[in-house]
Amino acid sequence: MDMGLLFDLRNPDAWHRPWADHYAHALELCEEADRRGVGGLWFTEHHLFEDGYLPQPLVFAAAAAARTRDCRIGTAVVLPNLRRPAQLAEDAAVVDLISGGRLELGVGAGYRVPEYQLFDAEFEGRIGRVEKNIAEVRRLWAEGGITPGPIQRPVPVWGGFYGPRGARIAGRLGIGLLHINHAMYEHYRTGLEEGGHDPSIARVSDLLPVILADDPEAAWPRIAPHLVHQMNSYRTGSVEGTDHPAPPLLKAEDFPEKRADDGSWSTLEVLTPEEAAVRIHERTEGLPVKHLIFWASIAGMPDDLVTRHIELVSERLPKLLAEVRGR
Repeated sequence: MDMGLLFDLRNPDAWHRPWADHYAHALELCEEADRRGVGGLWFTEHHLFEDGYLPQPLVFAAAAAARTRDCRIGTAVVLPNLRRPAQLAEDAAVVDLISGGRLELGVGAGYRVPEYQLFDAEFEGRIGRVEKNIAEVRRLWAEGGITPGPIQRPVPVWGGFYGPRGARIAGRLGIGLLHINHAMYEHYRTGLEEGGHDPSIARVSDLLPVILADDPEAAWPRIAPHLVHQMNSYRTGSVEGTDHPAPPLLKAEDFPEKRADDGSWSTLEVLTPEEAAVRIHERTEGLPVKHLIFWASIAGMPDDLVTRHIELVSERLPKLLAEVRGR
């Protein structure tokens, strides 16, 4: 079970740094995390966000691949419907080559109308099209339809789907499910059977809403303003381009600091590594988990908290989780 870090490169006005410096700093963090033994570096995609959310994850993944040696290099997620299958197949193959065969390709359908409009792509029916596009990318790799091909045969592919239909799509395609949820796992298994795949290939991964800190109570008020920005931009962006009204803006007090009583994740939890190990074990027990992914930063949160979080994810948490699982 690998521990990974997700970078979205948000750079909000309230904590803005020059863009070139911001990207350079993120690559330095990638290098440091790799040096400390992190299991993976993951990059995600959105377009037209005011805070400059990373628009081309495979481009940045190539840069990170060139600056690192051991960790997996992943996307969580890239949007196939905004690209031609051949383009995605080529771009991903190049990252796999640069990384020496470390690519993990996470894909999703997306949910924002402006992003589809930007690329002149059809928004309706996107779930069905993403299944076809994933299949075509894998066919191009397998049959030598693009050159050069990737090192890995096959490249690990993940479906970033959160509903029953998407879970079954991931199963039918025989790819991993980028969602840790016991109920959705059953739909994923059904999809594997429908696709004629051996159930033993089942694997799940996910982005967990957890930041690690030595003193969560002291860290929380410093992180909360950044979480407010992140969640408000997501909520506003989700209705942009539709006739749905913009949701009311959230405030720091709208987010609970403690976990929900039913054991589910809250929007974000700031935990010690010891607390996180127990929580993660509770949520993942019985599932074939491959990667656990954590935000590297929440919308430009303070550098000292980011650095310590990366240290704890890379070095401390894997040992503690292994101890908990062993018990």
